[in-house]
Amino acid sequence: MAVASSHAGVGLRSMGRGVAVVAHRSRRAAAAHASSAEAAEANATAQKVGKKDGKEQKAKGQQRQQQKGGKGGEKTSEEAITPLSVDFSRWYLDVVARAGLADYGPVRGTMVMKPYGFAMWEAIQSYLDKRFKETGHENCYFPQLIPMSFIAKEADHVEGFAPELAIVTKGGGKDLEEPLVVRPTSETIVNHMFSQWVQSYRDLPLKVNQWCNVHRWEMRTRPFVRTLEFLWQEGHTAHASAEEAEAEAMQMIRVYADFAASQMAMPVVPGRKSRTESFAGANITYTIEAMMLDGKALQAGTSHNLGQNFAKAFGTQFLDADGQQQFVHQTSWGVSTRLIGGLIMSHGDDKGLRLPPRMAPVQMVIIPVGVKKDEERAAVMEQVGCLEAAAKAAGLRVKVDADTQKTPGWKYNFWEMKGVPVRVEVGPKDVEKNACVVARRDVPGKEGKQMGVSADPDAFVAHVTSLLDDVQASLLAAATEFRDSNIVDVGSYDELKAVIADGKWARCGWAGSDADEARVKEETQATLRCFPFDQPAGGAPCVMTGSAGAE
Repeated sequence: MAVASSHAGVGLRSMGRGVAVVAHRSRRAAAAHASSAEAAEANATAQKVGKKDGKEQKAKGQQRQQQKGGKGGEKTSEEAITPLSVDFSRWYLDVVARAGLADYGPVRGTMVMKPYGFAMWEAIQSYLDKRFKETGHENCYFPQLIPMSFIAKEADHVEGFAPELAIVTKGGGKDLEEPLVVRPTSETIVNHMFSQWVQSYRDLPLKVNQWCNVHRWEMRTRPFVRTLEFLWQEGHTAHASAEEAEAEAMQMIRVYADFAASQMAMPVVPGRKSRTESFAGANITYTIEAMMLDGKALQAGTSHNLGQNFAKAFGTQFLDADGQQQFVHQTSWGVSTRLIGGLIMSHGDDKGLRLPPRMAPVQMVIIPVGVKKDEERAAVMEQVGCLEAAAKAAGLRVKVDADTQKTPGWKYNFWEMKGVPVRVEVGPKDVEKNACVVARRDVPGKEGKQMGVSADPDAFVAHVTSLLDDVQASLLAAATEFRDSNIVDVGSYDELKAVIADGKWARCGWAGSDADEARVKEETQATLRCFPFDQPAGGAPCVMTGSAGAE
């Protein structure tokens, strides 16, 4: 079966068959995609809000700066985030700006990642880098400037990326003999080097990864989700057999799917892309598709079986055990800072971010409250210090907000906006009872607050550690329930159109042609997201042709 949504694509390089998912792409933060067709769609769908974003955000940012501060429990304009249900696009941009994740760069389409936002990328790097090394990959680095002739060697590749290339024609005040492309991805330059490094079957498999930046000249951008320059990792491997390359591509998409669920609490649908939605130059593209809170789909990571396409273009060959020259079989795979956009759009609410503890730069904030006398402050801060020390000793990421210029109410709003999973309050009465108050970000109001939690260091650490685990699991459960309740099985094209019009994902049998896929996209503005790996027994008839859709 296939899954359809307002941003999707799935299947093999050849025409896909099976149960597929169809869905709309996210307009406010159109999910980045490797294919030029996806890039064009993202540019078009972002036009409603794209032109005004930079100037409006700067103007509003200046206004917020003027209105910051002050005492009292009232919310200032700094905390006034556009409600999610009113304007999802504006809500997203408000959260990015007011939670201090990023700002607009001086070059149109670029982004400055602030420390709080970059800390999330560091969490992604830390976990995935360890997993890559556990699966036998080594880190390296390839040059950012790539000869234009390299890009032109693989026909599908150059056709797919040509509209997005940034090209350098001058250097040192002189015209260059050959234009240089600012890295959009590294398959070409990697193959240039692999062709020199690989001589024998004994040199295989060759498995490397690099953490770097890439440039794609986007017309319409959104912070984290689609920018002119973004950070990512790209893995590249070479193998002696097609079977090894396929196993590698599948292994890495599974690594991504596990990371999304276990660390980001973001459930995904892993599967194959359709031929038209596959990476330019790949035989097969595998994907993980996530549902955002507006029901749109976000391509959160991809893994490509490149076959021998790039190897033949660059002459990447090896001498096999029988003394015969063979072309290597390759893969490439990557995730980017787009994952941070997915994190925001998977869990946020009208108050701002809601971060899974494993991804949160600050897992717990401790706030002194109700202090009126100096002697009370000394006792409260002593207990706050003890709780902070105990939590840090347990490996938790803790922040104490003892700013006397802001009221507790203001601080609650501020840290809720930044998505900190757990808040701890300590006042004079709590000190008398050797206790504290603990509130969880994912459960609003009094239901999420627990009074009289022991301030004994061991008991306190045990309580908050358990609570953080519960918050992590709760966010995953809520996101999974939301996703599953918004995927609808359909048996006809009319049903598919009705489901898409209702803002949901359609799951259907698919054995259609490229033309059928284009028709769905034209008539519904939705795309085939993928053919999920989890296919039902017996499959389902194709909604376009009536033929069997199961493989």
